[in-house]
Amino acid sequence: MPMKVILSQDVEALGEEGAVIQVANGYARNYLIPQKLAVPYSPHNEHLLQQRKRTLEQKRDQKRTEAMGLKERIESQELTIMAPAGESGKLFGSVSAATIAEELAKRGLEIDRRKIAVPEHHLRETGEYAVIVKLYGDEEATLKVTVEKA
Repeated sequence: MPMKVILSQDVEALGEEGAVIQVANGYARNYLIPQKLAVPYSPHNEHLLQQRKRTLEQKRDQKRTEAMGLKERIESQELTIMAPAGESGKLFGSVSAATIAEELAKRGLEIDRRKIAVPEHHLRETGEYAVIVKLYGDEEATLKVTVEKA
């Protein structure tokens, strides 16, 4: 039986902070509420949400603005990753989202590796790749990554 909850934080694949959603009863009671990701829906909690609406909108606008700025910074970057490879260009190992996140961190861009979508999950050959970085909401940035033989 579904349960109505109000999200206390942004939850991937469910919604943004302040959204009123219906989820499975067990999911709400065993995960969302104990983790303080949501509160049960009630008229009192709805009233508190209405009082916080303006603050939530300002927060969302700020996150969108930050995402747009980050998108420009990411798309202006071109990463070159040196990796050991054989004569045919096949890597000894692979380049993953974690490797790309480390390289971006060296350039001052702190991005969670789970937000980096690498084609086929790992880059296993030398060459140029377009990697998608998920930002806020539906915003995405395309990062050019070049893998070269070390």
